Amino acid sequence: MLAMPTASRFLKLLLCGTASVPLFAATNDCDRTCLKTALDQYLTAVIKHDPAAAPLFVGFRQTENSVVVRLGTGVWKSVTALGKLQRRYLDPVSQQAGYFGIVEEGSSSAIVTVRVKVDNRKITEAEWLIARNGDPGLNGPATATQGAGNFFDPNNLAANPPPERTLPKADRLSREALIAITNSYFDGLTTHDGSIIIAHPGCMRVENGRTVTGAGAGRAGKGGEPSDCTSGLTNFSVQLVAARRYPVVDEEAGVVLAIAVFVRRPGITTRRNVLSEWFVIDNSKIRSIYSAMFYPTPEAPVPNWPPYDGNWPLPASLAPPTAPAPGK
Repeated sequence: MLAMPTASRFLKLLLCGTASVPLFAATNDCDRTCLKTALDQYLTAVIKHDPAAAPLFVGFRQTENSVVVRLGTGVWKSVTALGKLQRRYLDPVSQQAGYFGIVEEGSSSAIVTVRVKVDNRKITEAEWLIARNGDPGLNGPATATQGAGNFFDPNNLAANPPPERTLPKADRLSREALIAITNSYFDGLTTHDGSIIIAHPGCMRVENGRTVTGAGAGRAGKGGEPSDCTSGLTNFSVQLVAARRYPVVDEEAGVVLAIAVFVRRPGITTRRNVLSEWFVIDNSKIRSIYSAMFYPTPEAPVPNWPPYDGNWPLPASLAPPTAPAPGK
């Protein structure tokens, strides 16, 4: 007759299960390999123009620059290939994955951030932030007297890419620390005080592919030295960085995806930015920032994702109208 397990052994089996099949394992969790597979399946399905080629949830929801799109429309029709710069970031804790880089739309290119969420091995959400050549900029669409004004430089992005790396375990920070360092950037913008930002001197910022820091970037530091990601914030026209989200925190890469809305001061006619920013963090400080952003119309509800569904207006009573500083 087989011996009955002792009480302590039974409790151990109950809590831990066998070595191969833990009794209380979360069988639906998606690890890094699973998340990368799901992201690649989704991107491949988009390129094939075939939603059925991806494991989409029955209630799958997708936005492109904050507008909900039907399956088979939008990027499902326009995207024909991934471009020459591709980065993938994975977050098993949030069960989300992100792609940052270039996609091809026939003979044209776009710079994109793509966020997907996985639940029970199904893709439940996809969020695209897309920058294209000639898109509306701070002052709206192009007219007979002004260009569109948006930055767009995929060649520069490919020449100055985010790192593709796996950090040694000893060099990794907790997700809480990574998010706090990232959030210091937005706090520095809203207080107009670059000293609040936890960043390396010379930290680089790339907007829609264009490097906007360094010599000649137009936002000089103190004493006229070349700018970095902490420079020139005194007259910065952003009053509020609203709807801050940190959906992808890749602890192995030391990279955080932040999505937010830049709301302008009252009386300023320049548009809001809706932005995705990828923060590369080294030695507990921001090293570089890579963005894909767009400039919505005033009435557009952005970012159009819970829990931040509204359009984040800034009441005119909050401050008197002011004129924007040149180049801000």
